[in-house]
Amino acid sequence: MKYLPKRDFRLIPGAVVSDRLEAGRKWPTIRLFDLPLVCAGRREMARHILARVGADRPSTINFVNAHCINQQREDAQYREALKASDLLLPDGVGMEIAARLCGTRGPQNLNGTDLFPMLCREAEEEGTGIFLLGGLPGVADGAADWAAYHFPALRIAGTQSGFFTPEEEDALIERINRSHAGIVLVGMGVPLQEKWIARNRHRITAPVVMGVGGLFDYYAGRIPRAPAMVRACKSEWMWRLAMEPRRMAKRYIQGNATFLAHAAMIAAGERGLFEQLNVAGKRALDIVVAGLAVLALLPIFIATALSIRLEDKGPVLFRQTRIGADGAPFSMIKFRSMYIDSEERRKALLSQSERAGICFKMRNDPRITRTGRFIRRFSIDELPQLFNVLGGSMSLVGPRPALPSEVAAYRGSHWQRLAGKPGITCTWQVRGRAEIPFERQAIMDRAYLKRTNVWVDLKLLFCTPRAVLGGRGAF
Repeated sequence: MKYLPKRDFRLIPGAVVSDRLEAGRKWPTIRLFDLPLVCAGRREMARHILARVGADRPSTINFVNAHCINQQREDAQYREALKASDLLLPDGVGMEIAARLCGTRGPQNLNGTDLFPMLCREAEEEGTGIFLLGGLPGVADGAADWAAYHFPALRIAGTQSGFFTPEEEDALIERINRSHAGIVLVGMGVPLQEKWIARNRHRITAPVVMGVGGLFDYYAGRIPRAPAMVRACKSEWMWRLAMEPRRMAKRYIQGNATFLAHAAMIAAGERGLFEQLNVAGKRALDIVVAGLAVLALLPIFIATALSIRLEDKGPVLFRQTRIGADGAPFSMIKFRSMYIDSEERRKALLSQSERAGICFKMRNDPRITRTGRFIRRFSIDELPQLFNVLGGSMSLVGPRPALPSEVAAYRGSHWQRLAGKPGITCTWQVRGRAEIPFERQAIMDRAYLKRTNVWVDLKLLFCTPRAVLGGRGAF
């Protein structure tokens, strides 16, 4: 292996300006697994990396493949190291599969093994030194020999195996800095190399530090590269598994299955599949439970209707315009619990409301009939809303539907209560009902809408009978 003296071709002002412009370039990215992966070609990325060196811009560059995604899910320190990188380059067919599952075009495979020769060529032209750190003893030397043979003018700033003690680390970093390398390639494997770089990056003066995994093994000849046809079929992982079946079985068989399952889950979320399933499940729950409830409660429906009719000869049902999902008005039905002229008398009683805020409530409202007091106490007056549920204007669980006059008084985040379908019961209905101030109700409704799912609905439905029988806040 030959070491060439340091050369600097950065004395031309125009070249410095050009490097600074290229180093500041914002690459398009695709966000996968909450990581921004760069979309670029290999050759232009190699040039960009050398421009970062020329502009003396400190940069940490790492690769991300299926194995990396599996590792970062279990290792928070590694995940933070990836997120702190200046550039994350997609590596392998796994990233393309994940992108396509999410409905977007996959980024180009910028794996380090293919990028390395292009990086060497650019570094040779620019006079940039490369330091190779990692691998078994002699492996980094072998990779450096390959690079020096194919790129005779390339300056190999130094090599070091990945086996050194913590006590030797300070001396190693001092040697890297003395070498004036523009690029340090760290091949210690995932996640060790990323953690090592994150821990020591502030002490390394080289503008670019890259984690390159097992790259040195290929170029040192320790592991043969897959034939071009295998690589063209995007099946290089199969070749690697065949070369080292015992060491790579867990990574490529179990690991790939784990990655694909995780990618499918992410894609389902990105495409809104979970939301669609949740909406469908919620609607199915509404129809089944509301239909069964109407049949089971039919005797109570009949008895209540007779009691209301006999008391004052008025209509059994009361229809009232309420505001539903996205501000759409609908006609909500209830058993009538007030005298026929209750709406006319409401204005005179507004000043006597016993609930602070927008909604009007009185504990001893004079407009309520004797039958009305009983059916309100046990929420029987709400039962006809089961037909609203079957019709689709309401749900079993959701924010209670507001009056148009109440909605007109909404301010700020109050409007978020209208983001979902209104319901017969809700979070604050099972925790105190009218005793809970409106502001608190609005907060609880917004929280419900953010985490709504079938299991939350079932839990609230199971809690509702106990709240009804307890009678807290029922007025």
